[in-house]
Amino acid sequence: MSPRTPDTGCPPRAGLRERKKVQTRQAIRAAAYRLFAEHGYDATPVDRIAAEADVSPSTVFRYFPTKEDIVLTDEYDDMMADMLRDRPEGEPPLVSLRMVLHESLGAVLNDPAERAEMVQREKLVRDVPSIRARAHESMSLTGRLLGGIIAARTGRTADALEVRVFTAAVFSVIHEATMFWVEKAPDEDLLVLIDRSLRILNRGLDV
Repeated sequence: MSPRTPDTGCPPRAGLRERKKVQTRQAIRAAAYRLFAEHGYDATPVDRIAAEADVSPSTVFRYFPTKEDIVLTDEYDDMMADMLRDRPEGEPPLVSLRMVLHESLGAVLNDPAERAEMVQREKLVRDVPSIRARAHESMSLTGRLLGGIIAARTGRTADALEVRVFTAAVFSVIHEATMFWVEKAPDEDLLVLIDRSLRILNRGLDV
């Protein structure tokens, strides 16, 4: 597993070039979130974000193909994939994903700045239609990445119906638990809400 270091978001042995790329991405995101909070998403053009981050607009688009991607792109997918690959052989897939979520999300929730950014991101997903649509695409990509690993661990193909339904259901559960946390229970532990939601899924959606 390649853990994320607190200052760069990179694996410990990442080269200087990769660390600079991550730092640039993070600077652009941080600038965008500041401006979104002050002026709103729609009223903040990409060139204003670029100026705030002290980069060119072309640099912004090199790292984030669309404005929506500034909100949605992070360094967590590859990290979660590594964590999932490192889970014990024979462990039930739902248990593996739960442990991966605890490890990856726990680091975010314990950092006040990252937690605040996560809340802001989820509110933007809820409130901005273009981000919400792009978020669905992003979630599908993450689901396919992790679903491929689950498929290999369970002896199925990545496009097997069982794998697709499993990953779609799990990520829908995570999304709804996160939205509930942001809208209704911001003082509660998000991981507890996710665990509660996964138990509903595990017992066959019996409410």
